[in-house]
Amino acid sequence: MRALPAVTGHDEFDALVVRTDYDDDQAWQDVAAALMEPWGDNKQYEAHVHFMNDPAWAGATVDEVLTAVSAAEDLAVVFLADRTTMQAEYHALLAVTTLTREECEDDEDYEQLTEFGREFRTVAAGVHEVYANLSIGNLGFEEYAAWAHDDPEGIYRSFEQPTAER
Repeated sequence: MRALPAVTGHDEFDALVVRTDYDDDQAWQDVAAALMEPWGDNKQYEAHVHFMNDPAWAGATVDEVLTAVSAAEDLAVVFLADRTTMQAEYHALLAVTTLTREECEDDEDYEQLTEFGREFRTVAAGVHEVYANLSIGNLGFEEYAAWAHDDPEGIYRSFEQPTAER
């Protein structure tokens, strides 16, 4: 596994977004702009995002990113702007839990918490909801993963979108 840059300057209130695809700068600009939009029912919350936008991350795998961010305390989820993000219509980011088996009581606990996998896709508006709710323990990663699993395209669409669009 290659060494990646350390995560520096990340505030606990900022969702961590790691860009791993550098083929389409316009797509990245669109993703970054969408992530900086206010969010919440009435768009009452300011977006807080820490971007890791360094070509050293190009092509990084999920496991490489998880290893690189493992020192970041209290980080329950990291979001990847990967090739799929850049090429897809919705620019859905890959949400990846930082939970490890060692943090769980036993295998059964880990399997329950990762029942729908350790990753799922989410639209930009969902990044803030996922990060905020995981940070305060209001909802678990497995709940968001289940909602994404139930979506025909496998994407968590955010509470902000009407049910018919989710």
